Amino acid sequence: MSILETIVELAPRLRRKEVSPLELTRACLDRIEKLNPALNAFITLTADAALAEARAAEIEISRGEWRGPLHGIPFAIKDLIDTAGTRTTAASALYQNRVPTEDAEVVRRLRRAGAVILGKNNLHEFAYGGSSLVSFFGDIHNPWNTAHIAGGSSGGSAAAVAAGLCYAAIGTDTAGSIREPAALCGCVGIKPTYGRVSCQGVIPLSWSLDHVGPLAATVGDAAVVLQTIAGYDPLDVCSVDVPVSDFVSGLRDATKALRVGIPRAYFYDDLDHEVRAAVEQALAVIGTLVAEMDEVHIEVATSRTVQAAESFAYHAVDIARTPEIYQPETLRRIRSGANISAAEYIQRRRELDQERRRAHDFFADVDLLVTPTIPIPAPAITELKKDPDALRPAELALLRNTRPFNVWGLPAISVPCGFTKSGLPIGLQIAGPHWREELALRLAQAYESATEWRERGPVG
Repeated sequence: MSILETIVELAPRLRRKEVSPLELTRACLDRIEKLNPALNAFITLTADAALAEARAAEIEISRGEWRGPLHGIPFAIKDLIDTAGTRTTAASALYQNRVPTEDAEVVRRLRRAGAVILGKNNLHEFAYGGSSLVSFFGDIHNPWNTAHIAGGSSGGSAAAVAAGLCYAAIGTDTAGSIREPAALCGCVGIKPTYGRVSCQGVIPLSWSLDHVGPLAATVGDAAVVLQTIAGYDPLDVCSVDVPVSDFVSGLRDATKALRVGIPRAYFYDDLDHEVRAAVEQALAVIGTLVAEMDEVHIEVATSRTVQAAESFAYHAVDIARTPEIYQPETLRRIRSGANISAAEYIQRRRELDQERRRAHDFFADVDLLVTPTIPIPAPAITELKKDPDALRPAELALLRNTRPFNVWGLPAISVPCGFTKSGLPIGLQIAGPHWREELALRLAQAYESATEWRERGPVG
């Protein structure tokens, strides 16, 4: 069985019993055994449990008890999302033996859908970074070229999907941590509207900015996963009770009436020349798919005070008690929030709410916004490691175009839009209004179908 088949392609075959969940799971485990030593995409592999879940799925499907398109599909979970009975480490020595007793809400929803959990993906420690070079469990490597970063903080999830170690993964995104690694690894990643997917059972980086979402090989697969995990959770105080659209059916809707805005100021500044060329070619394609495409101007707030203060608040007790257990760079970043006063935090948090309200105005004359996902291709690991003081500024540059959409709480998806001459992926970001994930998915699907980027994969 080819690992390159998509969830959308496999689901009806699984239902007809033409394909076995065990077959899929064994194929993924074989690829993990072969490729993970070079990628370091997994921290914990739950092979025995995955095979047991696959057998159970096979029995249920054989009885006609098919649960839906994720039944029997092998998944991976970012290792700061709780999994009952399986350690959840956040890539930190502090939590290296932490074993939750309950699943996070997103994991519960995946299990109800019949998904097979292969294990837990490596990440940037406590999700506090965009390179995945700061982890108690070692660096994560890009499957297109292992000398380069996979991005972060969901680097292991993106690398696993891109390399075919799983069919989809669940990541988190506080400043771009789904979309940035998706772009750098050549897969699809979507950050839904803030409050659309439950964060209950997810180790936080910043409660006001954290989002949970899928990484997958195609837009269709990402839509199927998002359909499963989206929806109100009364146990998550950040969850919002808003009806969930039919993301999957919406992919078939026409794009010809859509109006696209291009915010060139800020988002198109200082682009790598190969990224610029690929994005301009992508815009030319999108211009043939939509009704109109016009430049728009959006003011971008760049304060990181809320995130820094909330990160420190979560970790304050542990860094006072056992600071030596953290990776030094993570400790430095957490401590950057120590001196933020309550008054400053409250003011900046109020401004964040104002920014989210202001974001409604972005779509007065357009339906969607399109930008480069990342201004540059994946940097070389040695380049980022040669000067430790330069790592954080480099990560902030990588996350420049994704971070504002976390502040605004808007849904945004990254899709592949080309490659550098050296073969590194380039990503395109499509963002829509609050609660209109289906619009971003629709244009992303149309663009994906009009191009051939999804047909390419890393060698391995």
